[in-house]
Amino acid sequence: MSPLTNNNAKRSHGRTLEGMALGLAVALAVAIHPAASHAAEKQPSISSNIYKEMKGAQEELQKGQWQEAIKNLDAALQKSGLTTYDKFKIYDFRSYADVKLQKYKDAEADIEAAMATGQYSPEDARTRTKELFQLAAQNGQYAKAVDYGRQLADQGVLSANDLNIMAQLYYLQKDCKNAVIWADKSVAASRKAGEAPKESAFQFKLQCASDTGNMASMEGPLMDLIRLTNKVNYWNTLLRIERQDERDDHNTLMIYRIMYNTQSMKEGSDYIEMAQLLGDAALPEEAVTVLSKAMSLGLIKPEQQERTTRLLNAFQARADADKKQLASEDAEASKSPMGELDVKQGEVYYGLGNYQKAIDLINAGLQKGQIKHLDEAYVYLGLSQAQLKNYADAKKALANLKNVPNISPRVLKLWDLYASTLGMPLVAASS
Repeated sequence: MSPLTNNNAKRSHGRTLEGMALGLAVALAVAIHPAASHAAEKQPSISSNIYKEMKGAQEELQKGQWQEAIKNLDAALQKSGLTTYDKFKIYDFRSYADVKLQKYKDAEADIEAAMATGQYSPEDARTRTKELFQLAAQNGQYAKAVDYGRQLADQGVLSANDLNIMAQLYYLQKDCKNAVIWADKSVAASRKAGEAPKESAFQFKLQCASDTGNMASMEGPLMDLIRLTNKVNYWNTLLRIERQDERDDHNTLMIYRIMYNTQSMKEGSDYIEMAQLLGDAALPEEAVTVLSKAMSLGLIKPEQQERTTRLLNAFQARADADKKQLASEDAEASKSPMGELDVKQGEVYYGLGNYQKAIDLINAGLQKGQIKHLDEAYVYLGLSQAQLKNYADAKKALANLKNVPNISPRVLKLWDLYASTLGMPLVAASS
């Protein structure tokens, strides 16, 4: 795997892909069964010299006596003078018992032998080809499985899950170009069927991007995975990639706000930097909350303890001073013809956990206008609504970011993604 250029991002990405099912995920509940006879069609007959063995095998299959059935079928196979139809029925029956005994390589060989007789109807031949596709994949014969899969794809009979298996087969052969093509086919088939795409389809695309060290191409699959699952580890990886190239403090704090609210901030140093940026933005109340959380989670390293405690005490002193002036500053903001003071007071109340008061003040400020940082106003309005589980209103607030002049395209993209997940449960990295 190609390393990311940022050590934190590298560790995070390792967590993103750990547990990814790169051993072939074929759920082998292959419904192999002996080919049915159609009463309306005239069928060949089993030769009389193997009638006893075949009758016995059929009865044993019905009773679930798989090994006994195979013994009778093997005995029949040793008889001389077998017709093509005899061989067809022997191998067809045998494949069923093999699967029941989980002898998948034997099952694959028996179906191929039955197919070679040319006795299957076109419909049954398609069914058996699909079984061979799954069995070859299960047996680690990836190139062979791909050949069967392509035959089925040409016939238009592959499901979204089958298409996803094709993507995995190509990935396991280190053919990322085709892995991505078939992953996209799987996603399209799922959406056409009105189903959620397979998470692994996006994982293959993500892994292929990572294997080439192309972090820019990791962004798309990560965003798709977040919209699909809202998993913390995908958020962590995406936001670290986005943050490491950001040089503007205002935009960096915007990214940290998303990291904090998606529980994807995992390093004590990130909490410390976020708190400092909040302090610089005259939001010591929120800085106290951020640092306190880092300490409660045990993320502050021993060598960071003294500095963190010093910062926490300083921010707490500033926050206490702000609380004493809340009433007078509320009155001053109310009298001001400009909305800037109302918005800044709303942000203070957000840091204090009074979300309804924050909403009321920010909305009042937005109505007045003349706000220095419109993007922050809409973000805090959206976050406050989200804290109260007013997700529709939160999404409306964040949607206004697209109308903010000169907003960073990166920041806008990330908040749009965050808005799309509001109301979805956050899923822990271990899930």
